[in-house]
Amino acid sequence: MNERRWYIVSAKDRVLGRISTQIARLLMGKNRPDYLPREDKGAFVVVTDAAQVKLSGSKESDKEYFFPSPRPGKSKTKTVREMREKQPEFIVTHAVKGMLPKNKLGSRMIKRLKVYTGSEHPHESQKPEEAKI
Repeated sequence: MNERRWYIVSAKDRVLGRISTQIARLLMGKNRPDYLPREDKGAFVVVTDAAQVKLSGSKESDKEYFFPSPRPGKSKTKTVREMREKQPEFIVTHAVKGMLPKNKLGSRMIKRLKVYTGSEHPHESQKPEEAKI
């Protein structure tokens, strides 16, 4: 029986890359002793305080997200600072998604990631445990 566990991770004052690798490991199930790359045995991960995640160096103003468009000249780029104001959840989700497999398993894994701007989340009934990362 494959019962999935729930983990809660606070991103407050944590470096984005460091926390994203640990979240990706939990989603893939690499923390389990019966891990196999071809099987999806990962856990659900709830990330809180996504708006307070830190970035090292000058990435706050230098890092850009590219949003392509099929129409010439209509593609957009936004900096991390702009994304933090409008969609702070996107920063964490995008970083974790880039660390997951680029296949059907990765698509299923990213659906188990729940990211919230503040410290409140609606998943208390699942009794998530604090992830030690």
